[in-house]
Amino acid sequence: MRQWPGWYIAFVPARVSEKRGVDGELGGMGAKRPRRNATAHKMVGSALAALRQKGGYTQERLAQEFGISLGSLTSYEQGRRPLPLDVAEQLDEFLDTGGVLGRLVRHLPEVDLIALWADEFLTEEMRAILISSYEVQVIPGALQTDRYAEAVFRSRVPAYTEEKLAELVAERVERRSIFHRKEPPVSCFVIWEPALRAPIGGTEVWLEQLRYLRECCDLPNFVLQALPLNRTTHAGLQGGFVLLETPDHDHLAYTEGQKGNQLISDPEAIASLTHKYGMLRSQALNPDETRALLDQILGEQRR
Repeated sequence: MRQWPGWYIAFVPARVSEKRGVDGELGGMGAKRPRRNATAHKMVGSALAALRQKGGYTQERLAQEFGISLGSLTSYEQGRRPLPLDVAEQLDEFLDTGGVLGRLVRHLPEVDLIALWADEFLTEEMRAILISSYEVQVIPGALQTDRYAEAVFRSRVPAYTEEKLAELVAERVERRSIFHRKEPPVSCFVIWEPALRAPIGGTEVWLEQLRYLRECCDLPNFVLQALPLNRTTHAGLQGGFVLLETPDHDHLAYTEGQKGNQLISDPEAIASLTHKYGMLRSQALNPDETRALLDQILGEQRR
């Protein structure tokens, strides 16, 4: 590994698949929990800037030759956006750094990894070829309408500012676009019935959300299944999760809760969640029965 004069870097062992953070609420594209400070990401950005300069590149030249937007490169160097691991490793190879940036990103302090995991998950969700989601509390974020998403975000304690709220809602709308692409991913959603029946945002907002779900049932490559309330037991009592398959056929899982979130890449853990998801699909209503349930709920509200 190349030695850079005057540098001393300490690495702390960590594994993304085993770490858990605090208040890892996932908003939309680029949404992340507020960090106490951005010291670690500024450190990574500062290292990137130093390596760029050591290689004889201006920001403009590196952005052009590496194939990245100047705005993204500037955000990474200033620590305003977390540097994704895959980009760090590609920059290491391009700049011939001996792997410095990749090691820095892998061993970020846990408090700073939380935002990075959310960013990585949302990036992978946008490029996934297969999405398998199970949700128990609210409609999955990728399927939320504008007003429903706003109601969810307004429920947060402590509250978001109006500016942040508008940003998160806009970002969540962008997530919905993946199901309306020319070649959408194969997407399977299992939603526990109480989440379908909870009138989040009031009756009008809730019914608008249900109508949108009903429309989604007719999209190509899209399957929606309701897990009925009358099941005496089911495989999802430990909470919701999302499984992704990337274009390279890598498999990832994502979970989140009150006290943190996880981006999981460990094959054994993913296999366990995959088996659980298969069981949940067998315990849920089939797609036609789910359509009928949505029609029933909507019909009840029209009376």
